[in-house]
Amino acid sequence: MASEKRIQNAAEAAASAAQVLVVMGVSGSGKSTVGALIAERLGWIFVDGDSFHTPEHVAKMHAGHALDDEDRAPWLARIAVWIQHRLAAGESGVVVCSALRRAYRDVLTHGNRRVRIVYLDGDRAVVARRLAERHGHFMSPRLLDSQFATLEAPGPDEHPISVGIDAPPEVIADRVVAQLAEEAHTRAERS
Repeated sequence: MASEKRIQNAAEAAASAAQVLVVMGVSGSGKSTVGALIAERLGWIFVDGDSFHTPEHVAKMHAGHALDDEDRAPWLARIAVWIQHRLAAGESGVVVCSALRRAYRDVLTHGNRRVRIVYLDGDRAVVARRLAERHGHFMSPRLLDSQFATLEAPGPDEHPISVGIDAPPEVIADRVVAQLAEEAHTRAERS
């Protein structure tokens, strides 16, 4: 019951000001599953950033080739437009996107405090095991090393919500929602 009340409080607080969560992390960290659960709990719009990839980029990754920054630029721009449209429409949402580098996250957030980074933090062994068990995804497990080599964990100045991936997805989503609720409560007390 307490968890349901926190979720309701977070949803009510968020409704007063549209915001977008960018759920980020390496491939296999659980972004899509956790992001969808967060959106469901809050009643927000959900989109998987993978849907913004071109067929050519999907084929490139499926073949085991990492995207370069030239490949990523239009993809990140399309996600950034989606984010800006949500905020302009007064709609809160959740988008999942690897956003492994600070520069990529800067494209998505544009310094807007209503765009929050949710970082799914996990060690390589856990992620490798998950990737080995996953079937039918276009991201080749061979790209895991390049993902970790590229990863720049969000710094404190990005005000991320950092959550370990060592729990079931439902628990991870609840932790994110609980932190949002706590922050909303703190803001309400200050005003």
